[in-house]
Amino acid sequence: MDFNHTETRRMLADTIERYLRDKYPLAARVEAGNNAPGFQQAHYDGLAELGVIAALFEEDHGGFGGEGFDIAVVFEELGKRLVNEPVLDCALVPGTIFAATGQTDTLEEVIAGSARYALAAEEPQALYDLSDVDTSAEPSGDVHALTGTKTVVKYASGCTGFIVSARTAKGISLFLVAADAVNLRDYTTADGGTASELTLKAAPGTLLGDDGAGGALLQKATDRAIVGICAEALGIMQTIREMTIEYLQTRKQFGVPIGKFQALQHRMADVLLEIEQARSAVINAANALGSDAADRARIIAATKYSIGRIGRMVAEESIQMHGGIGMTWEYDLGHYAKRLIMIDHEWGDQDFHLARFIDLGKAA
Repeated sequence: MDFNHTETRRMLADTIERYLRDKYPLAARVEAGNNAPGFQQAHYDGLAELGVIAALFEEDHGGFGGEGFDIAVVFEELGKRLVNEPVLDCALVPGTIFAATGQTDTLEEVIAGSARYALAAEEPQALYDLSDVDTSAEPSGDVHALTGTKTVVKYASGCTGFIVSARTAKGISLFLVAADAVNLRDYTTADGGTASELTLKAAPGTLLGDDGAGGALLQKATDRAIVGICAEALGIMQTIREMTIEYLQTRKQFGVPIGKFQALQHRMADVLLEIEQARSAVINAANALGSDAADRARIIAATKYSIGRIGRMVAEESIQMHGGIGMTWEYDLGHYAKRLIMIDHEWGDQDFHLARFIDLGKAA
């Protein structure tokens, strides 16, 4: 396997890095994350103009990428700068479903950044299992009437509409629901951003794709989302690594940099080795998006488990080596560490994916 990126991907990464370095101060990101809609619209528009969203989709769907490595390149760069603009939640995931169901016009709006949609698929009782769906959809004229509750719909505030999973007589199906047809209860999240509880009471929804085919569509979107969020975590780990090394080289005790102490050198070596393990896992997952469904499922589950475990280790070790300053609001490290920890709880945590990996192995 060739681990070098193509020239196009290197150019894309350089373009994103320059934009974020010059125009994306962390202080503004943190402030925006504590108020609706939880991000800066100007930067979301800016990323769309750069082609960041278009890179996530194939040429046939109006983009110029769409492969696993395109997704990994984009989100690794976004992770390095702790970007909270909802490229994953409001572009990659809904766009994947629109592409698979022939919603060409809507996908064009998503790629241009002129419309945002969010996936409302998780329910309070489900604990990450998107096949555990109580929301119902009953035929009502040309549409369906949806009734139920969805939880942790990220960046729902200000969305154009929602993709909602619901159960019909044929099984789990996906529906496009307008924003004014649902009730939202918004809140801020611990890692800087917003989410909502979404309630539907006979809300009109338009069927996306075939009736009963929602499970397969959700799995495809979830697999691509996990590659993206794992690459984001890798980018965050790299920034944390650089901050921690710099701190160990400059912070002094007894007249010498604390990085000279052997105990801290050993701990930092462990962190560096684990980050390289995370990099290998992300590369493997990005490549797996082109594999058959069974292989892809096992690799994606293993990757998400590994990223959750390594991410927690990197966050905890970096804070301990920094000492109290690592927990302060004014110091950047704490914000990176919070996001890294919370990534473990999105799209299934360590326990969920370990159990899934074991089950998939038994079924093989």
